[in-house]
Amino acid sequence: MPFFVRVWQQVYVSIATLSWSILGILFACHALASYALFAAAGETKLTDSVITFVYFYMTTATTVGYGDLSPGGDAGRLVNVCIVLPGSIALFTVLLGKAVAGMSAFWRRRLQGLGDFSERAGHTLVVGWQGARSRRVIEGLLGDAPVGAPRIVLLARGLESNPMPDAIDFVAAEQLGDRTAFLRAGAASAHTIIIRGADDDETLAATLAGRSAASRAHMVAHFHEDSAADLIRHHAVQGTPIRAVMLPRLGPNVWHDTPAAAMATLEELEETARLMLLQPQTPPLRATDLDELRQTFGARW
Repeated sequence: MPFFVRVWQQVYVSIATLSWSILGILFACHALASYALFAAAGETKLTDSVITFVYFYMTTATTVGYGDLSPGGDAGRLVNVCIVLPGSIALFTVLLGKAVAGMSAFWRRRLQGLGDFSERAGHTLVVGWQGARSRRVIEGLLGDAPVGAPRIVLLARGLESNPMPDAIDFVAAEQLGDRTAFLRAGAASAHTIIIRGADDDETLAATLAGRSAASRAHMVAHFHEDSAADLIRHHAVQGTPIRAVMLPRLGPNVWHDTPAAAMATLEELEETARLMLLQPQTPPLRATDLDELRQTFGARW
């Protein structure tokens, strides 16, 4: 008995590791062979209609066995016991297990940041993760997002899994300056890219990689020092250095109804923080825009 158990285990493993196409061919061949054997055994009740046979075969393979159809003769019963029952159940079990394993692997890869969102368009790409600070920004973005908006994609390094799996998608990168990771995160068709690295060097590398991968997206990069922002301005086609004033589109965390609330939020984000908006052919601010900025943030605008 142990010998047969080992043989059966080896057969099962061999079948389970086959490709989907080979497995499908085996399933079809087994069903056709079963049909031919039932026909040769004179089981006309099972073989007169293709639909009837498929119904019987699948209820047998799934072990449902309603009992409304069964072989009537001894020869048909032998075919069923020796060929149909073990073969169909084994193949169906392998197919079901392979399907479940494939779905689990797919979602596990996405959760671990190994998914591919290069086909996504019109979304917001958040680059870098700073714990609670990044979570607040993303929650603000989600709060302002219209119904049906594409899911936000987070591109970050140092995370084992998606920190907000119910709300956003996640792409893991070894370095934030990896252009391939930006492409995998759908940067080429993203609407807005928000970058904040662990330091200015990382933010600078990510900004250059992001601009290389996304020439049309609105890009906001957070720097602590003027030198890094100046370097970005030098390399950008057109760039306008701004503070959080240009971020009403990025969520309520940096935009409030009153100037006092807005300035308090800016101070919380860091007094020395600077944001840069990079956009090809950036249109100049209109007089009405400047008046609104002055009224909200003071005369320096």
